[in-house]
Amino acid sequence: MNASHLPPSPRTWDVFCQVIDNFGDIGVCWRLSADLAARGHAVRLWTDDASALAWMAPQGAAGVQVLPWPQQPPPSGPGDVIVEAFGCEIPPAFQAAIGAATRAAANGAGRAPLWINLEYLSAEPYVERSHRLASPIFSGPAAGCTRWFFYPGFTAGTGGLLREPALAQRQARFDRDAWRARHAIAPGECAISLFCYEPPALPALLDQLQIRPATRLLVTHGRAAAAVRAWQAERNEQATQRSQPPGDALPMAYLEPCTQPAFDEMLWACDLNCVRGEDSLVRALWAGQPFVWHIYPQDDGAHHAKLQAFLDWLQAPPSLRAMHAAWNGLEHGAALPELSQATLQEWRDCARAARQRLLDQQDLLTRLLGFVAEKS
Repeated sequence: MNASHLPPSPRTWDVFCQVIDNFGDIGVCWRLSADLAARGHAVRLWTDDASALAWMAPQGAAGVQVLPWPQQPPPSGPGDVIVEAFGCEIPPAFQAAIGAATRAAANGAGRAPLWINLEYLSAEPYVERSHRLASPIFSGPAAGCTRWFFYPGFTAGTGGLLREPALAQRQARFDRDAWRARHAIAPGECAISLFCYEPPALPALLDQLQIRPATRLLVTHGRAAAAVRAWQAERNEQATQRSQPPGDALPMAYLEPCTQPAFDEMLWACDLNCVRGEDSLVRALWAGQPFVWHIYPQDDGAHHAKLQAFLDWLQAPPSLRAMHAAWNGLEHGAALPELSQATLQEWRDCARAARQRLLDQQDLLTRLLGFVAEKS
């Protein structure tokens, strides 16, 4: 039997996560850690900012320890598998412990830790070329060790996407009508979730939704809510300057921070999901509803090529490409597509076809466990 198909034995995992901004990093690392624990592994999640877990995962997860960023390794030493998420720099003392364990294993004492750099998600061609490559370390406290690159992705030649085994069953049991009733979404109303940074075309979308019949906007906490409130204030100021009433209000609700399962349910319940970053993009794909992705903007514009590569893989129709181009500022001032029922159905068909292609592949953790079994 090929090593990648052997049942994985339980191991101890050290997952390292530094929160840069917006909590996407900790969101991905928590999903990975919780899924590992659910499959029988012991996980230590080391992070420099665990504050988002208070609302993202308030109950924690059996088998996952959330620990502060370490200055020293634990007395027990490093785990069997080390995951350095998104290129964060493991503290030197912990690197030295990995190096010592690796040298001891070379002399017949125990098993060397397997060190994995879990990279950012992209559909660009370099992902398949770089996935599973070794990176020997020649200097520093971990000299002599090897770090392996593991790239999430959308094709069979990559590391795949996070998808817990029970996700399909959870979604099948979900009562969409009851959820919409609890959130005051009337029958026949188009519910749109907004989870974004500050997309250039946000004012244009809100202007369009303001006159679109039977529409309700669900605004997530944080930057999306601040951006919508800024739009509201500007529209009210303009009306005041013209000595006019502010006009019909856009039906909307401002949401509180929620757990990851509750966020999934919002995506399942809505008719269009505006998502951002990586974790919510993946969850939007699993939802199978129309979505628009606000990719994390980079100063050098590198995110433009990343977005185009994703739209190519998605096989996005022209209207969905035009929406992404305007939403992400690739075409400044471009008109947004009209969010007609026909347009949303076209986007839904695209999303569900993409979801099926992904469901036909193994999920990220299954591939990662196979990789660990192969290399250990």
